[in-house]
Amino acid sequence: MRALAVSIWVFINLVFFGMCGYMYLLWSQYWLYIERQAETSSSNYDQQIFYYNRGYYPNNSAINLQAKQRQKHSTIFKENLTVTVIKNSRPRFPNLQPKDFHTDSKKFVCSKNDSSIDCDKKTSEYKDNIIKELRRVFTDESNILRMGKENPYDVQYRGARGNFMEKSPKRVLCELIDAPLSTIKRADIRNHVLKEFIPKRAFFENKRYNSCAIVASAGSLRDSNLGALIDSHDLVLRFNNAPTKGFERDVGTKTTIRFLNSQVVTKPQFNFLTSNLYKNVTIVAWDPSNYSSSIKEWLERPEFNLLPNYMAFRRGAPKSRTFLLNPQNVWDVWDFLQNNSPSMLRRNPPSSGFLGLRLLLPYCSFVDVFEYVPSARVTKRCHYYDPEENPSCTFGVWHPLAAEKLLTYYINLASDRDVFQTGFVRIAGAKNFEC
Repeated sequence: MRALAVSIWVFINLVFFGMCGYMYLLWSQYWLYIERQAETSSSNYDQQIFYYNRGYYPNNSAINLQAKQRQKHSTIFKENLTVTVIKNSRPRFPNLQPKDFHTDSKKFVCSKNDSSIDCDKKTSEYKDNIIKELRRVFTDESNILRMGKENPYDVQYRGARGNFMEKSPKRVLCELIDAPLSTIKRADIRNHVLKEFIPKRAFFENKRYNSCAIVASAGSLRDSNLGALIDSHDLVLRFNNAPTKGFERDVGTKTTIRFLNSQVVTKPQFNFLTSNLYKNVTIVAWDPSNYSSSIKEWLERPEFNLLPNYMAFRRGAPKSRTFLLNPQNVWDVWDFLQNNSPSMLRRNPPSSGFLGLRLLLPYCSFVDVFEYVPSARVTKRCHYYDPEENPSCTFGVWHPLAAEKLLTYYINLASDRDVFQTGFVRIAGAKNFEC
């Protein structure tokens, strides 16, 4: 009888603690859901530029959040949905790794008074810290409990999940170059009013360059004195509405290509049809489709309807070099990233920075990408040209930025001083080797 009583007592306790654990898990999942809803909330910055303000509040005291809920295949947003966050009532559901990386410290920046040994020591220590932080973010973002069932683009990936670290850098680079990425040609479109405005040839057919530069818009470019180095390249690619006027010493003056997301083309505050930023340069605009959508399906339902402004721009400047990125190829590049990532990536498109790198590789002997992999000047500031602060601009929680940057550093040819002190990675272009 005593053994039976003990067995019943143990069983009751197991059931009780099991129920408690289950309730705690449900409570944790509820707050993870609330946090994911907050990740799509707007801030002053989110109202100005595409995608980069996902996962962080504008400030720590935010209580009432104005949420925007994206509707699949639609440009309609539900505005002014208020989510009330109650302070100090969340469970202590830990991240996989603690965050101990600090931006804006400048403690690892080499000074003129540092010896070569001291500078190398700072560089090595900073490298260890930034790589660890990028891995932490990547691991945290691939956590299925955090990611949940979010799949706004209906991604149905059926390929393998590998690890780029198990391949040679050359092989990884060859796989990246083999991932299709092209602009839409007139022959790709049938029975659509856009057809007559699309160039007959694809981007940079029969053109080649020696040195190419991609200039991120990172806040760490401010006070970098990189302008002359950037301008020394044969081709310079910039993003969205990033200015050069007033920042020449840090970012240079030369612009060959503007790589624009569809919100910049669409929204009136960016003045796409009138601003001098978009004149006398090559324009490449992109808008994400669903994972399996054809070009025809995307044309019928773009995420942001950039087509009217694109056609208006071409009417005003019919000889302009203005291209649209093939939306199907955006997911080919995402497939490459997932194929080289051991953990599940967020099912959202790659960043403009990574797409811009892939776009240039076939046409350049080498590509220098400035302040994409963060240097020791890393800051919470999103852009060198505005004061908005948001860590997601550097580390990402919407684009798979951490995975992109880890892989980019792996295939980089530049020295660690170039990467983490000067502020650029160098990637060999397809002209330099055969795959």
